[in-house]
Amino acid sequence: MIKIQLNGKSQEIAGPISLLQLLKDNNVEQPDMVSIQVNGEFVGREYFESTQIQPNDEVDFLFFMGGGSKC
Repeated sequence: MIKIQLNGKSQEIAGPISLLQLLKDNNVEQPDMVSIQVNGEFVGREYFESTQIQPNDEVDFLFFMGGGSKC
């Protein structure tokens, strides 16, 4: 088990695992609508499968939401 910070909360995971597996393990329903930062750096979607989470990494899932203001 390794410790990481996921969206600001401490979490223990069986690692190392890929970003793609981390999305699956956290039941992210629309992974194509998520951007991921690891240690403050954006990771391109094409690297989700090859990027391995390491001990003490800080990972943030950033969800895009539609909408706008009404005039």
